[in-house]
Amino acid sequence: MVKFKRILLKLSGESLMGEQQFGIDPKMLNYYAEQIKTIAKQGVEVAIVIGGGNIFRGLGSDSGIERVQGDYMGMLATCINGLALQSCLESHGVYTRLISAIEMRQIAEPYIRRRAIRHLEKGRILIFSAGTGNPYFTTDSAAALRASEINADIILKGTRVDGIYDKDPEKYPDAKKYDTISFDEAIKMNLQVMDMTAFTICRENNIPILVFDINQDQNLFRIVEGEKIGTTVVI
Repeated sequence: MVKFKRILLKLSGESLMGEQQFGIDPKMLNYYAEQIKTIAKQGVEVAIVIGGGNIFRGLGSDSGIERVQGDYMGMLATCINGLALQSCLESHGVYTRLISAIEMRQIAEPYIRRRAIRHLEKGRILIFSAGTGNPYFTTDSAAALRASEINADIILKGTRVDGIYDKDPEKYPDAKKYDTISFDEAIKMNLQVMDMTAFTICRENNIPILVFDINQDQNLFRIVEGEKIGTTVVI
């Protein structure tokens, strides 16, 4: 019996790079596809929001590209990652739907909430791309928004660390890890689990966030089975 019926998995674009400096590492794509396929076979309804930082990380004010244009470029980068993940998942025999917040009919469905929920109920994995479709919003905000709209039980934020610490564990060996922390405590301590817009959406809609090490084999499976892994942010 799985603990969560419907989850939203948040992956950074950087997670697809592997050991590379940019782009998509096929080994990482296959790794994530296997992890996702495993929990889907358990009956978990899975939606995914993926970033685009491996392709486009944003430009400074001296780049000559204005903020709004840069944000749209970032949204298109998430679509590229979404297409790659979709292709890899389907090569593993998993049914998927790529959904874009920006209309591009030839490669992705437009986002329609009722249709998206129906896909989940039929066992299809949703890949949400193009963020919210609006500049000035991150993919963290998109994850919080979509999780709220599809009534996800939890947001699983896959990172390269095994939870939330009071300071950077990669710099400070004495960093303290939290098993559970409240939204208010995380804000007070400025832990930056997600950006403030995303955090506020999750808090207002009572959607817990679980931060965990996505690169630890079987962690995703163990989480949906109810094992205590990572750090959970709750009200």
